[in-house]
Amino acid sequence: MNGCQKIDDLRKKGDGQSSAKATYNVRMTDAPGDFTEVNVDIRSVVIVSSKGGEITLNTKAGVYNLLDFQNGKDTLLATAGIEAGTISQIRLVLGNNNTVVVDSMTYPLTVPSGSSSGLKLQVHQSVAPGITYNVLLDFDANQSIVKTGNGKYLLKPVIRTIDSAISGSIKGTIIPVGVSGTVTATDSSNNSFSTNIDVLTGTFLLKGLPAGTYTVTITPSLPYNQQTISGVQVDIGKATIMAAINL
Repeated sequence: MNGCQKIDDLRKKGDGQSSAKATYNVRMTDAPGDFTEVNVDIRSVVIVSSKGGEITLNTKAGVYNLLDFQNGKDTLLATAGIEAGTISQIRLVLGNNNTVVVDSMTYPLTVPSGSSSGLKLQVHQSVAPGITYNVLLDFDANQSIVKTGNGKYLLKPVIRTIDSAISGSIKGTIIPVGVSGTVTATDSSNNSFSTNIDVLTGTFLLKGLPAGTYTVTITPSLPYNQQTISGVQVDIGKATIMAAINL
């Protein structure tokens, strides 16, 4: 069974639930990281609900290269029909096959002790019957991987949960196409959200941004210079499309 078929099967399991239940989907994306591959072994996804306690979702278990899900791309990890109530926590239960590839060398990623019950993400989200909820896990590869003094790598996941119903996004295009680099949006409280420029199309997408006014900084590869654009407004449930940015 191929990956696409597995995802379709998961969707069917979620969509086939009674309208008296909410459909809860957990998806995953990635912030940029300075690695060739970051492979995370996800065994199951568990939620903690006020109406059902700990619930293990229908999970598409496997090893995921986080760098496959940058710049607006994501993948469905788990889904289920659940009773209405409040979700207080999402847990990612990891296996042992976690690795990072740096300069063509593959290194094991050691998961900190005490995480056998899962990586705990606090969400505090209310769900209503008959509604489909999509929660996006933004896995920050740069901040999640720590290199020790003896050349080993530790996996200390930094994950941001994004509820698409209460956030917006910024989309844009970099000219000329083919330039690599990063795009960072910073709000008035100095919170920053980053993504990579898609080298093939010149586009970028920053997802899961709280409503507010942002300063967008483009940091391209040499010989191009950094550019900063202020006053970019983000509204809930909308995509703010910026004018093409000439480097």
